[in-house]
Amino acid sequence: MTFFEKVRATREKRKLYNRTVAEIESLPRDVALDLGIFPEDARRIAREAVYG
Repeated sequence: MTFFEKVRATREKRKLYNRTVAEIESLPRDVALDLGIFPEDARRIAREAVYG
């Protein structure tokens, strides 16, 4: 993998991370809780989903 491919992959992961956080935080609280998701944990959940 070239340097530019690594930069592009890193940027894409960060973009996906930010989108995932935004989507989790935008869920109505009752829906999030029904799914077993605490909106306060959005960053942790997104980090695990994107970066493993």
